[in-house]
Amino acid sequence: MRPSVLSISSSRQHGFSLLEVLVSVIVLSFGVLGMVGLQAAALKSNRDARLQSEALGLARELAEMMRANPSVATKTAEADNPYLGNFQTGSMVPRSPSNCLDTSSTARCVDNVAVANAQMTEWLARADRVLPGIRVVVCMDTAPYDAEGLPQWGCTAPTSAEQNISFIKLGWTREDTERQIRQATDNGVRPYVILPVTPGGQL
Repeated sequence: MRPSVLSISSSRQHGFSLLEVLVSVIVLSFGVLGMVGLQAAALKSNRDARLQSEALGLARELAEMMRANPSVATKTAEADNPYLGNFQTGSMVPRSPSNCLDTSSTARCVDNVAVANAQMTEWLARADRVLPGIRVVVCMDTAPYDAEGLPQWGCTAPTSAEQNISFIKLGWTREDTERQIRQATDNGVRPYVILPVTPGGQL
């Protein structure tokens, strides 16, 4: 008696063993974990790029304000120049805060120093909102980079009027290459953005 077609096809069918299924799940899991890692790295890189762009935009904006007010921005003494100073999260206000540029305020800016104070009051508050753990140093500096060509927070005062170039230095909380969270005020952390401002000239 000849076997039926149905019985022949049934005998040729093979299923997956539990071991094969388990191996497939493990291989798939490694692939998914790799995708998750790549996604996390992409998100971090995107955030770092966004903060770097925000910081550069803020630095350029402050430089434009300083160049538009050279009678104040070129003064070397911090007491006479509200643009100069060392500011960080928790103390992001100029020495003499002002809102005289605010249209809703009854106060009016009486001179260029008052304008500078008002500009710094608004700019520092906005920078504090945009960059986490921000640190800002604005100073006249003849050595913004050390002997190895790396940026540094410290400022070397100029010895002549020809050297009166201001530098805007920005840093913020950031993850380093060893995946450690570093504050801008931590030892060894350097500025991430340095922008020179020549008196009344071009950047």
